[in-house]
Amino acid sequence: APSNISAWWNFGSLLGLCLGIQIVTGLFLAMHYTSDTLTAFSSVTHICRDVNYGWIIRYLHANGASMFFICLFLHVGRGIYYGSYTYSETWNIGILLLFAVMATAFMGYVLPWGQMSFWGATVITNLLSAIPYIGTDLVQWIWG
Repeated sequence: APSNISAWWNFGSLLGLCLGIQIVTGLFLAMHYTSDTLTAFSSVTHICRDVNYGWIIRYLHANGASMFFICLFLHVGRGIYYGSYTYSETWNIGILLLFAVMATAFMGYVLPWGQMSFWGATVITNLLSAIPYIGTDLVQWIWG
């Protein structure tokens, strides 16, 4: 193995492991989730209280998202420290993936549709109203 390899290079693989756990737990949660705004919060409560081991799957999913972002930030930090940004094409794809992951995490944050989800969605979508000319129309279009 090269002499410059250290433990910091493990975070890409750990990201893959975290993503696999997120996909598996997300699929199990999706089996009992309803996406209607009137029943979404109740379906999350149903998963935690009535589904066998639903509470542990939900908490694995929630804490798995936090672990995913910890690994992601350490992975990006390692890339900055070791100068991986000099490979511009790889770096740009990584930045696009970062934005895609942030958008996915936002959607996951909103899905339970509790008070925190509602106000988080309100604040983030209202940031779009700062876009000149089309911002307010864009926010109204997103909210329906």
